[in-house]
Amino acid sequence: MVASDVRNLAQRSAEAAKEIKSLIGESVEKVESGSKLVDEAGKSMNDIVMQVKQVNDQIAEISSASAEQSAGFAQVREAVNQLDQVTQQDAALVEESAAAADSLKQQAANLALVVGVFKLSHDAQASQAAALHHSAERRGPHCATNGTRRKFGAKSAALRHAASPAPSAPAAPAAKIGTDDWKAF
Repeated sequence: MVASDVRNLAQRSAEAAKEIKSLIGESVEKVESGSKLVDEAGKSMNDIVMQVKQVNDQIAEISSASAEQSAGFAQVREAVNQLDQVTQQDAALVEESAAAADSLKQQAANLALVVGVFKLSHDAQASQAAALHHSAERRGPHCATNGTRRKFGAKSAALRHAASPAPSAPAAPAAKIGTDDWKAF
């Protein structure tokens, strides 16, 4: 009996050892599979971390671009404001120029009316032109540029020639005041 009990015990021990061995094998397989899953999870976490960094970089670039756009818009706004100011100033200058032109036109018309009362003979006109030329020469170079003098040089010579003493004609009698028939002096 003792031998059969020992055999039974040995068989049970062998079966238990087999079961333990199979359980250990299953545990090792599960640990290996868990280890693989942990490795894959670690890789996935690394990928996620890298993607988060990329998203962070892209957000920083977007933020930088937005700041540049904002600065650009500010510059455009400033330029538009300056353009508006210049346009308003130009409009004011145009108004002032138009008013000055109207005033000059009225003054010229009034002057023409006042001067129209007098009618000068050819000799009187030439001597008046010579007097104007002589006063312009006395003013010197600061009153007229060389280009202006050259431009009017031929006219001045003609006026000087016209102003030179010529045989004088007897003066015509003065015009009657209040008549439309004018005579030269």
